[in-house]
Amino acid sequence: MGVGQGARRDYLGTCVLNMNEAFAAYEHVRHRLPEVARDGACQRMPHLEAIADQIDVFLLDAFGVLNIGETAIDGVPERVARLQKAGKRVIVVSNAAGYPHGDLMAKYARLGYDFEPEDVITSRKTILHGLRSEPPRRWGLMANKALGGADLEGLDVTYLEDSRHAYDQAEAFLMLGSAVWTEARQAMLIQSQRDNPRPVYVGNPDIVAPRETGFSTEPGHFAHELADATGIAPQFFGKPFGNIFDLTFARLGNFDPDRTVMVGDSLHTDILGGQAAGLKTALISGYGFFAGHDVDAPIQTSGIQPDFILDRP
Repeated sequence: MGVGQGARRDYLGTCVLNMNEAFAAYEHVRHRLPEVARDGACQRMPHLEAIADQIDVFLLDAFGVLNIGETAIDGVPERVARLQKAGKRVIVVSNAAGYPHGDLMAKYARLGYDFEPEDVITSRKTILHGLRSEPPRRWGLMANKALGGADLEGLDVTYLEDSRHAYDQAEAFLMLGSAVWTEARQAMLIQSQRDNPRPVYVGNPDIVAPRETGFSTEPGHFAHELADATGIAPQFFGKPFGNIFDLTFARLGNFDPDRTVMVGDSLHTDILGGQAAGLKTALISGYGFFAGHDVDAPIQTSGIQPDFILDRP
């Protein structure tokens, strides 16, 4: 269910229907996010190619940078192709945990992008990498069953739906996708955790994501709500946390952080995460999270200052 299509509520007790309320929800959970590492210059530039003389490696968020929902942002496939042709390294770094990797690659190809599968680093990849060091468990899974279980082979997962028994039998919980999650399922998860606390692993720290008609509510929303209700600290995988950047750096090999930029539409995930990882950052102001809004006040309020502010990707 997308935000604005139902009674989703943020941590301030109001419906998350617009950018200001979504921003407030991120600010409310700052105690669980990395601290601001440094100030950026907030240099305004028109688009990605305008900073290409300063950058060798572009790390691109997906929603709000490559696409809005299921639609490519006009002109961006061509711009990314020109950067690639010019010898720039382009890596997708996305909190896309709900989709199997093969489906995601098919989507990017359909939208006009040409990425190697290994050059798409997602929070789904990141959490699955992290689970390699965990003992075998019976996992209660928040995800859309209709998308299938590709990439999850070898894990003992039970989809969390409308039977409380499945929640109580789980030894730990995986939160990957919330497209079919409901308030009733969230209430069962909270009560089950109150009765028997167990680990929670979150494959998408996003609270919201920009879509064609507004924001969708993402797993991070429910993970923070669960933490507020139970006191159980989730383990997050994906931006702004360092684990997804560790996986990205392993893919890059030798690179110069001073000539590497994390590009995204969100201050609290893309910019905060990129800075914490020691990279330059570029905020997209005209698409995605801040589309139609001024970014100066949110930057001042949050204290999260990008190196560049780009009108468009």
